[in-house]
Amino acid sequence: MDIKHINIDTRKAFAGKRAISGLTFRLALLATLLLGITAHTASAQRFAWVDSEYILSNIPEYRAAQEQLEKLSAGWQKEIEERYEQVEALYRSYQNDRVLMSEEMRRKREDEIVTMEAAAAELQRKYFGPEGELFNSQEELIRPIQDRIYKAVEKMAQEGNYAVIFDTANSSSMLYTNPRNDLSDDILRMLGYRN
Repeated sequence: MDIKHINIDTRKAFAGKRAISGLTFRLALLATLLLGITAHTASAQRFAWVDSEYILSNIPEYRAAQEQLEKLSAGWQKEIEERYEQVEALYRSYQNDRVLMSEEMRRKREDEIVTMEAAAAELQRKYFGPEGELFNSQEELIRPIQDRIYKAVEKMAQEGNYAVIFDTANSSSMLYTNPRNDLSDDILRMLGYRN
């Protein structure tokens, strides 16, 4: 073997290693830059929170709507209880008189009891069912207030460049919240209420 030939092979191998290490260096530099940009972007995102229950409790219209809903609900509940009491009284009367009745009279009274009980259950569904009067009243009275709050939160997020605004009401997953990031009073002021 010729020494010249070994030197040329060694130089080629060394140059290849430099090319690989140069590529590795460039890849490492690119990865570092991307990591830095990602970290900067993540740190630039702002987070805040509000307590929607606190906000709602400080809006007089909401408290008035809640009182109105409670009155409606109590009235409806009383009406339903009265119907069920009538069913219970009719059933007790049936139990007392049963032995004295003919088979036809018993069937007629049983049907009457079942019909009254079904009517009471239907009234309960009408008032408190998924699409009942209470639901419709809540939609009519409370939804506009909630929509105003949502729009204020959305505006606050856009103006303050917040990536996320959490609601801490009813949220057990928020282990810690810094009071400095609470925008609840800011939302109330935006809506025209002072606290």
